[in-house]
Amino acid sequence: MPGELIRILSDVHYGERSSRVRSLDQLRPLFDGATSLLFNGDTFDTRPGPNPEVTARIRGEVRDFFPTLGLPVTFLTGNHDPDLSPRHLADLAGGKVFVTHGDILFDTIVPWGQDVALICERMNTATAALPGWEERPLEERLRVIRQIAASIPQRHQSEQHPLKYALRFAMDTVWPPTRIVKVLRAWREVPRRAASLLRKDRPLARFALFGHTHHPGIWRIPSGATVINTGAFCRPFSSFVADLSPGRLLVRRVTARRGEYRLGGKVADFSLGP
Repeated sequence: MPGELIRILSDVHYGERSSRVRSLDQLRPLFDGATSLLFNGDTFDTRPGPNPEVTARIRGEVRDFFPTLGLPVTFLTGNHDPDLSPRHLADLAGGKVFVTHGDILFDTIVPWGQDVALICERMNTATAALPGWEERPLEERLRVIRQIAASIPQRHQSEQHPLKYALRFAMDTVWPPTRIVKVLRAWREVPRRAASLLRKDRPLARFALFGHTHHPGIWRIPSGATVINTGAFCRPFSSFVADLSPGRLLVRRVTARRGEYRLGGKVADFSLGP
């Protein structure tokens, strides 16, 4: 449709202390010019935690805020908000643009996380009950992964005290030091893993948009498709938005200005033509 512009972003992690978004109103200028919005997972954390009233409050803020924009909003799920929506992926632009959170790229969802052993156990149980797991439709595999993610409780994400949060964040993400190696390995493997996923499940897609690893970037893979990670709104990472309009996919930086988030400079501009 002429004039249509879908703005795609991911990993806001609203309500978590590491998120730079302290109020949803800070995001409002970022939506200027869009005709619809697509949030690609981890908008906030819906998993079970020790402070369910905090999770309920954040859910209520999200529920109340977005209708005030006057725009259609689509929420895809991520591993932190696995029950936020029934939608786990989107095929856009006639299948040329594929969007999903990105945890499907990894057999254990978060291979650098503290809960990897528990996730591995539950993945093994789930896949053993579903013969031919790798050949099952992507939508079905994502539903199973979301069910597993929903059973993994919040860790440092639920901590409200700033000092305790910092300590728990360090224990969950940078200790022991081998965890940093796992994070770096995951970043490095994203293009290869994305290429494998597209080859099997979306061979006609020319662009694949992910989040999840919080590492923004753009990679051309051997098939000729382009993999885009839109980063995160969490310290110390930066974030991109992807604007999808008829015949065009534009990637732009997100900038902070006077406590608000706005569109920044162009990172890449792709034609969706033949």
